[in-house]
Amino acid sequence: MTTTFVAVVCFLVGLIAGSFVNVVALRVPAGESITHPRSRCPHCGHQIRARDNVPVVSWIVLKGRCRDCGQRISARYPIVELSTALLFAATPFVVGVSWSLFAYLWFVGLTVALTVTDIDHKLIPNRIIWPGGWIGLGLLAVGGVLDGDLWAFGRGVGGAFIYATLFLIIYVIAPRGGFGQGDIRLGFVLGLFTAYQSWGVLVVAIVGGIFLGGITSVLILLTRIRGRKDHIPFGPYMVAGAYLALAVGAEIAEWYLG
Repeated sequence: MTTTFVAVVCFLVGLIAGSFVNVVALRVPAGESITHPRSRCPHCGHQIRARDNVPVVSWIVLKGRCRDCGQRISARYPIVELSTALLFAATPFVVGVSWSLFAYLWFVGLTVALTVTDIDHKLIPNRIIWPGGWIGLGLLAVGGVLDGDLWAFGRGVGGAFIYATLFLIIYVIAPRGGFGQGDIRLGFVLGLFTAYQSWGVLVVAIVGGIFLGGITSVLILLTRIRGRKDHIPFGPYMVAGAYLALAVGAEIAEWYLG
């Protein structure tokens, strides 16, 4: 089974996962169930027909409008679906085709959902991070056992505590420094999956997340898009740093140490 074939399958699965991510990101902050009722138009409330619920394709066919009321449907929905699918497709090339691949696909879906909720609501919901984190931990443990690399899983758990503890210290020392308790929990998940690869990847994830968040925050303040008293969500930059680390973190660490 070639990596390219696996990537194509992952892309198709990612489209479905992206549709579910949209449901989670929309309903969880509102305190609604993610399983029922069926998806509905946010304007008129009509349930979306099965033929109109095909990821990306239906939005294009309907020209971004509801079939029943004609109101415009946000382009965010197909963007999240397509982005999730592309990230799913890239995952086999980044982490390889192994049993741990299932854990990393879960990681991608989880972090995309958390990124969207943090951007929309400046919130990393416990209803997503807790079950998502524990399931990810279990999948990674199973992957480590089946791949015969328990040391990688142990290193991942150690990295999770290191990342989370670092942000906990910052949170305690500077409670108004921009980090929240949700960022600490997110750090645990990011540390788990990046340290599973190597200690160098973990370091690049931490430094990359802080650097991206810091630089972007400064630019936002300088351009006066937000004020000093406005909350700027940091979770998306932590996730971006983790993605960067998983993609090229090993090379960056080797280059730096060399």
